[in-house]
Amino acid sequence: MPRPYQPSLLRLLHGATALLVPLAWITGLLVYSSHDGRFGRLPFTIPGEWIDIHGTVGVLLWPIALLFGLYALTAGRARLHQPANVMALVALVLAVGSGKMMDEDWLREGQFDHLFYGVHLLAWLLIALAIAMHVGSVLRRGGLPLARSMASLQLRSGDLPGNWLDQIRRSLKIGR
Repeated sequence: MPRPYQPSLLRLLHGATALLVPLAWITGLLVYSSHDGRFGRLPFTIPGEWIDIHGTVGVLLWPIALLFGLYALTAGRARLHQPANVMALVALVLAVGSGKMMDEDWLREGQFDHLFYGVHLLAWLLIALAIAMHVGSVLRRGGLPLARSMASLQLRSGDLPGNWLDQIRRSLKIGR
């Protein structure tokens, strides 16, 4: 059985997302626990300006999520046949989109009834569920070899950064 290979652009965008999403999720948990906590708080506190840190992670995640979403809808659209991939992408869009629409002072002022804050909390829960489903789906479909292929540094000819635009064009059938 041949070793699975994932396109380098997918690995780059997926890897950046896989680093930033858990960081956003954890900082979001700390923000929620320190400012809202209506459904429970962490049994400990970690001092810091977690709203600002969470917002900074969100600012870093925004362009990566945009590029990842564009990739998913073009060169990666075949992977959208997997429900776990779709759920992860929808959760990411909801989280980043609602986060961009929020005002960081809402939580500092105890204003928890804004629509976008509610959507952001829902997205936070969906992200956790989506990641669990996504990892389970990957392991079920291809096991550890498929999971490892996302972290591989191997490059095939035609899959170098200079080829990425052509890959997108081919997936959209532009220039044929």
